[in-house]
Order: sequence, then C-alpha cells, then structure tokens
Amino acid sequence: MARTPRVWSTSEGHHAGAFSPADWARFLSLGAIWGSSFLWIEIALRDFAPGLVTWGRVTSGTLALVFLPGARAPIAREDRARVVVVSALWVAIPWTLFPIAQERVTSAVAGMLNGALPILAAVVTSVLLRRAPGRLQMVGLLIGATGVAAIALTAASEGSSEAIGVAMILTAVICYAFAVTIVVPLYQRYTSVNLMAWVLAVACAMTAPFGLWSVPRSSFAWPALAAVLVVGVVGSGIAFVLMGRLVARVGSTRAAFVTYLVPVVATILGALVLDEPIAVLAVLGMALVIGGAILASRPETRRADQRGTRAVR
Repeated sequence: MARTPRVWSTSEGHHAGAFSPADWARFLSLGAIWGSSFLWIEIALRDFAPGLVTWGRVTSGTLALVFLPGARAPIAREDRARVVVVSALWVAIPWTLFPIAQERVTSAVAGMLNGALPILAAVVTSVLLRRAPGRLQMVGLLIGATGVAAIALTAASEGSSEAIGVAMILTAVICYAFAVTIVVPLYQRYTSVNLMAWVLAVACAMTAPFGLWSVPRSSFAWPALAAVLVVGVVGSGIAFVLMGRLVARVGSTRAAFVTYLVPVVATILGALVLDEPIAVLAVLGMALVIGGAILASRPETRRADQRGTRAVR
C-alpha cells in the first residue's frame, strides 16, 4: 500500500540556479501586487467590516480561477489534508487577521511587518528539510532584513502601530511561513490554477461565517467594492498562480524573498497616493531590500549527494 505523504513536510524547488527572466517577471509582479494589497484593504475598510473584506477577497479570488481550464480537476485523496491545512494557514487565518489589524495600524506598517516572511520561511524550510540555507541566501536574507528594519524605523517614529495590531500581523506572517513551505510538494504535483482554485474554495467556506456576520455591519460603496475585487481577483487569484509557479521552480525560501519588495511598494504608494514623505533612511532600506533579493536569487551551492556526485549548473 502506498504511504500517505505527511502534511508537515516540504521539498526543494526544481531549479536551484539563478533566476531566469520569467522568474524575475513573476518575482517583480508579485512584489507590486502584494505590496499594493494593504492599500486596497485600507480603502475597503472605510465602508466594509473586516470580515466582509476577507470573505469578498477570497470569494472573488475563487471565482477568478474556478472557471479556468483544469481548475476543477480533483485533488488526490492523500493530498486533501495538506490542501485544507494550506487553505487555513495561507488564506483563511492571515486574510482574516490583516483587515482586523489594519484597523489598528497603517497599511504601510502592515506591509513592512510582512517583510519578516523570508526569515521565518527560511527557518521553517531548514527545519523540515534538515538543511541550513546556502551562504548567499543567508547574506541576502540578512541584508534584506536590515532593509526592512530601516524602512520600519521610519514608520515607527509616526507612532501608528499598536501592540494588538502588530501581534495579529506577526501571527499572520507566521502562518504564511508554514504555508509557503508545506505547499511546495502540492505545487509540484498540480497546476497552479488547479491547486489555488481548491485552496481558495476551501478558504471561502472557512471565512463565510465571519463574512456573513459582517454584512449588516458594513455600508455599500463602489470604491470599497472595487478595492475588494482588485485585491481578490488580482492579489489572490492571479498572484497566487504566479507564486505557485515561482515556488515550484525555485523553492519556498527563495520565492519568499518576494516579500522584501512589499515594504518598498508600500512606501512608494504611501508617497504617491497618501502624500506621505519618504525619508532618506527609507530610500536606503529600499536599496538594501533589492540588494538582498538579488543575492537571494543567485545559484544555490549543492553538497555532494549520497553517491558522491555534485550537481552541475
């Protein structure tokens, strides 16, 4: 009898070399999409209660994928438990926490705290694979983390974040770190559209009670609806497909470095849309974030395998 795969396990990406142009296109697109999502959530929260923002986001993301070719292909029985766990950790829990948290902290602060994902993802991946990240990955991680800290320092002086909101966002990011790690084997067995259609559909059911409870506590407004549709269709449906392809190719640790671009985008949008000034320290932080991402994308150094050979790239 075939052995059922463990839920709390992961695997490496198919491509350990430097990012290809297609990898970079996905990487930069994801940074722009997810970096702007906090702004869209803040716009939606002006009229919608947090639960409705979450449910609307998940529902619109599901509808964006479910009618695409191959989206409704069944998931193998042995993988269903992992799909449910990924749905909870990658979608239902964090997407519920972020709107609630953004009632207490600004969208920029939420984006900056999201920059902790690569650090946590690297730790989780190392534990599950029982292998430390490569030297260049570690250097890139540290440089990127320094950049995130520099950008966050400029926001800290505003006094906009509160302890409860920060705790919620960090909890959401911890969920992301586990999800982006354990989802790798699924992305390597299913198409991105197929997998994410099921993940979002399951999360839609999980978030429905809170969403329905929030309907009477919300007021209708076209800008709020438009913001939810953008963050749902683009930020959830399209972006998750792009992320899936990136994770399957380069692995969860390197793919998670896309989060380093989130505070950069959040800062730029704050200046352009909300007329917030950009401090010199924030500009320096952006440079460090981009530098860390570039280092993180360099080829991994493979150790000799059990037969004593080395991978040639």
